[in-house]
Amino acid sequence: MTEPFHPVNAKCLIRQILDTGEVSFSQHALTEMTADDLTTVDCVNVLRGGVVEEPEWERGSWRYRVRTARIYVVVVFLYPHGGGPV
Repeated sequence: MTEPFHPVNAKCLIRQILDTGEVSFSQHALTEMTADDLTTVDCVNVLRGGVVEEPEWERGSWRYRVRTARIYVVVVFLYPHGGGPV
C-alpha cells in the first residue's frame, strides 16, 4: 500500500497499529491535548471509534483527521527504514 490511503484503509491500518504497533504523540499534540483537557486515552479512543476523513497533504506528509462528535485527532504514519507504516 502506498499513501494516500482511502479513509477505510487508513482506519484499518490505525486499528492494526493500535492492536500490534506503537502509537506516539508529538509535543504539539500533547500541548493541544492539555489545552483541551484531553488525555492520551481520550485520543486513543477517538482513533479506535472515530471516522477517518479524506487525507490532506501538509508539510511533507499525508495527514488523516479522525473525528468523533466532539474531538479530532490528526494521524501521520511513520515509516521505519523506508518500509511500510508503523
